[in-house]
Amino acid sequence: MSDTKRVALAFSGGLDTTVCVPLLQEEYGYDEVIGVTVDVGQPESEFEEAEETAEALELDHYVVDAKDEFAALCFDAVRANASYQGYPLGTALARPVIAKAILDVAKEQGCSGLAHGCTGKGNDQLRFEAVWRDSDLEVIAPVRELGLTREFEQEYAAERNLPVEGGDEGKYSIDTNLWSRSVEGSELEDPSYVPPEDIYEWTKAPTGETLEIEIGFENGYPVSLDEAEMEPVELIEELNELAGGYGVGRSDIMEDRMLGLKVRENYEHPAATVLLNAHAALEDLVLTKEERAFKKQVDHEWSEKGYQGLVNAPLVRALEGFIAETQKRATGSVTIRFEGGQARPVGRKSKYAVYSAEAASFNTEDIVGGIEQNDATGVAKYHGFQERLANRVIDSEE
Repeated sequence: MSDTKRVALAFSGGLDTTVCVPLLQEEYGYDEVIGVTVDVGQPESEFEEAEETAEALELDHYVVDAKDEFAALCFDAVRANASYQGYPLGTALARPVIAKAILDVAKEQGCSGLAHGCTGKGNDQLRFEAVWRDSDLEVIAPVRELGLTREFEQEYAAERNLPVEGGDEGKYSIDTNLWSRSVEGSELEDPSYVPPEDIYEWTKAPTGETLEIEIGFENGYPVSLDEAEMEPVELIEELNELAGGYGVGRSDIMEDRMLGLKVRENYEHPAATVLLNAHAALEDLVLTKEERAFKKQVDHEWSEKGYQGLVNAPLVRALEGFIAETQKRATGSVTIRFEGGQARPVGRKSKYAVYSAEAASFNTEDIVGGIEQNDATGVAKYHGFQERLANRVIDSEE
């Protein structure tokens, strides 16, 4: 066994990864290929497909449950209000979790190589390899390195009688996990094409119906739905179903990939939309103006690294130091209304609110701390003084 050259393949049972199995043996000289499928919340049908294909290929197949780890990372993303060009980072955050799980299996099984079926045009190759290249195992990308096209893969699968249905996996490329469902390809590649309703599975077309729910937070982490405490995976799954029923969480964006390509992406992300909107509303209540302004910069940088799959970067750890400090006061609850496909904050409360109803009210004379309305007169006189002075100088020169 010690002389057997083994490679661990990120395995889905689809066309790309199925074709990679014989290629890794014939083109790269590996004696044995093991398939690793990582559970980050995909539909059960995907695991069944992977298992059936692995069995037909006589492939050792390992399934790793990483849903809890992935959900925890998604909740870190909530604290960072993380999104990229309108996308809540579902696929992006899942890839480093999947890559780490595959690397662990590869080490346990004595593999000398790691492989994936990504093309050379997408983001996932970079996200996988950012994790894998920190090991001493060989990293292999057959589809990219051999310049394979989908047409070639289909013909190759047919010639070798590989267990894929003629290489036809449907007209769209779909990726699903707990946090999001992405749909791309086919007619959707035309930015002017209006997507049909049947591309959506998680979300129904919005109706006139409304619903209000309450999301509870502790230290910036979502912890409850309508005062019922839930673990992260359960809360995400519940909100995906509940909010999706009201059409919440659809995005149709032109996304700028890391390699510079601009692509059209369609996403569904009901739970992510609800939790991100609720968290942002809570922060608006408990953070000062300066904290809110600076945290937007921090959140942007966290989101950029998250999109790149570099969630363990030193910069991210440093950013999370600031985030953790602000989240000490992000405890409370937010009422969200589902209406017209939106998840809109309509109420929020926290014992850490940087807010005084008495001070803000038009029906009270004093503000707080002995400050009276009339005290603002001096401020009003100074406000805009320099601008007024500058305008006089400019006007005198004209």
